[in-house]
Amino acid sequence: MKIAIYSRGVDAAQFKDINHLIQHLVSNGVEPVFYQDFFNQFYTSVNLDCAYSTFNSHEDLDEDIDCMISLGGDGTLLDTVTLVRNAEIPVLGINYGRLGFLANIGKNDIADAINAIAERKYVLDKRTLIHLEANVPLFGQTPYGLNEFSIFKKENSPMIKIHTYLNGEFLNSYWADGLIVATPTGSTGYSLSCGGPVVFPDSSSFVITPIAPHNLNIRPIIVPDTNIISFEVDSRTDDFICTLDSRRETVSKEVQIAVKKENFDIRLIRMNENNFLQTLREKLSWGLDKRN
Repeated sequence: MKIAIYSRGVDAAQFKDINHLIQHLVSNGVEPVFYQDFFNQFYTSVNLDCAYSTFNSHEDLDEDIDCMISLGGDGTLLDTVTLVRNAEIPVLGINYGRLGFLANIGKNDIADAINAIAERKYVLDKRTLIHLEANVPLFGQTPYGLNEFSIFKKENSPMIKIHTYLNGEFLNSYWADGLIVATPTGSTGYSLSCGGPVVFPDSSSFVITPIAPHNLNIRPIIVPDTNIISFEVDSRTDDFICTLDSRRETVSKEVQIAVKKENFDIRLIRMNENNFLQTLREKLSWGLDKRN
């Protein structure tokens, strides 16, 4: 069994945790495959008395990779999605960050998680991706996101006007600082902080959430993910900002853009005892009341 490991980076305080992770992998007969930039940061400081290899890009990941571990927070896992692409490699998020909605395996649970992977005793959650289409090239070979697509005004410009259409039929004109189209996975992220609803991962929908709308009667709306959502942007400046998860590009207001459901999904590894409701209760502190 081969397991790829990706991380944005580590500090010296985490070398001990990495060493423990490698030991658990090796004891389960797993050959680790490290992301090269990550490997360069720690290889002189941990015990690597085992067979291993490295990779640099999506093209280096072949059918021999059984799964990929993301070490970090949710942002690191979003990076991992751009490496996996359509290879159908399951992803396990181990939380070295803070909140960890997606990367929800704690450092203390690493041994149990590795054992479960080696014994294939886990659940695969298929997560929808959102795909961006435009009449100019945007976001290179990965024009998709796991959490959301967003349109923003530029930092020094006034609010923008975003004419929005569902399958070509006019929906609304949003006078706002921006607009978010979130997947169910992304509904607990930026969209939630802007007043959007929490949506279950298997709900087959998108959430359209305005950012600081000028009209107070404008509210988030949930639409089926079978829709193609297109936009026309009016702005006093010549361009605006588009984002896919944590990646961004500056786009001319003359560019035609639309989003739809991607034709492949991402598979997140979940331990059998964990589920979405448990994650909501733990991460959002639901059910906790200081009065009790």
